[in-house]
Amino acid sequence: MARRLAEWGCDVLLTARRADRLEALATELRAAHSVRAEWIALDLGQPDAAEALVRAAYAGGADVDILINNAGFGRYQYFQATPWESNAEMIQVNVVALAELTHRFLQVMGSRSRRSYILNTSSIIAFIPMPFFASYAGTKAYIQVFTESLAAELKGTNVSITALCSGGARTEFSDVAGQRLRGMAASGLMDADRVATTGLLAMLRGKRYAVPGVLNRLLLLCVRLLPRSTAGLVAARTQGKPSAPGTKPASS
Repeated sequence: MARRLAEWGCDVLLTARRADRLEALATELRAAHSVRAEWIALDLGQPDAAEALVRAAYAGGADVDILINNAGFGRYQYFQATPWESNAEMIQVNVVALAELTHRFLQVMGSRSRRSYILNTSSIIAFIPMPFFASYAGTKAYIQVFTESLAAELKGTNVSITALCSGGARTEFSDVAGQRLRGMAASGLMDADRVATTGLLAMLRGKRYAVPGVLNRLLLLCVRLLPRSTAGLVAARTQGKPSAPGTKPASS
């Protein structure tokens, strides 16, 4: 998303945990697109990180027209086998930080006359009961309903908010989640740049949500026709069972 926005001439402020990657990306964007690219290393799993990011964003009289809440992670495991601390951190990053950042940036965005945009990364899992991804699916369901509710609330204002409901993409997500992708789940992975571009264009068009990829849209159509209990069983069979706790998933 940062690369695409910089290509379109947008200045960017990047945040994530790993300073080395942030610095390398900021350097790349400055060199390739002659934009202002700043970064701040923060762990949004920490309760004070969202406020620190807002302070950094407005430091020195800067302003923000676009907020992208893309940070998030999942754990593919039986719920009772996942340490509570991991679930708590996931809820903090995926839900609490996202809601706080949306609230804090809206205070400024909503007080101006020019157009502003918020993009929240949801997932098609927001619509599907997902065994072994219970906490993660719950956080995405929150994001989806939260975003669509705010979209209706903000209708007619200068701020629009969009949910990006991605399916699987070629990122580090599955490695972090401890998920072994195989069969249809592996073959259906989308290019991350395509997913990002789809979300950004939907955001700029003021759409409530966007689902990248024909296969993902067909999947959601099928899910709506199935009983939710059946949809959950199909999802579990497609994804496969998680690896035993404490073991690394085998390569797909």
